[in-house]
Amino acid sequence: MLTRMSAPQSPRRAQTPLVWRVMCAIDAAVVRSVGKIEITGEFPAELRGKPVLVTANHIGMFDPFVLMEACRKAGFLPRFMLTGGLLDAPVLGFFLRAAGHLRVDRGKANIADAFGRATETLKTAQVPLLLYPEGRVSREPGLWPERGKTGAARMALNGGVPVVTISQWGAHEAVCWGTETVSGWADVKPLVVSFFKAVRRRPVFRVHFGPRVDLSDLADGKPGDAVKAHARIMRQITEHLVELRKSEPDTPAFHDPTRPTDSVSPWRPTVETAQPK
Repeated sequence: MLTRMSAPQSPRRAQTPLVWRVMCAIDAAVVRSVGKIEITGEFPAELRGKPVLVTANHIGMFDPFVLMEACRKAGFLPRFMLTGGLLDAPVLGFFLRAAGHLRVDRGKANIADAFGRATETLKTAQVPLLLYPEGRVSREPGLWPERGKTGAARMALNGGVPVVTISQWGAHEAVCWGTETVSGWADVKPLVVSFFKAVRRRPVFRVHFGPRVDLSDLADGKPGDAVKAHARIMRQITEHLVELRKSEPDTPAFHDPTRPTDSVSPWRPTVETAQPK
């Protein structure tokens, strides 16, 4: 059974650029205007102010906003690993770069360099780095986590950095998946319409902070250990996700006609496992 988070703590100002604090305050107002956020679990007290890698499942376009607010309530403001497209965007990119987020360009040669820089940054960071091991919004029919990649696990093992997990559910109801490319208003309209429908429905955003993932028996560079570490991270995310979506043990009750469902999740629990107890 998941327990509610205790009274929230205030993020340390010295560790957070002003621009990021302002953006997170705006984000909090946006999330509250759309729905209700419920937070369970705790960010491990012994890891506050230390290098930490936070990993989460990716269920929709709105879930980064929900995660930002959940982390703020938990007492820290993480940095994200973001695609170059976001960091290069006019206006928004400037603020994201000023906030200290890390860049990764998918499918390009410098992705190895980006992970190397992130690992080095992690070793001395006093704020967590948050990323999605799946790499994209889940396209699994039940919205269970996709297979993902070992990047987060490799960073953790290489840098000797602890990993904690976040499991989330509900943010997929706020904004539809939409389309991978935007060429005009017709591509943007479904997102805008779904957002205002969500404001009327006021969905519940459930977020759970899991414990530290035990990787103590695994080592950087040892064959197979990165795969094992990745599996442990994904299984912990899924384990707590089962609790968050007890009333939707197989497929989401909310249907998004724009989201592809062409993926298979190796972490998907059996129907018996996912059933409410």
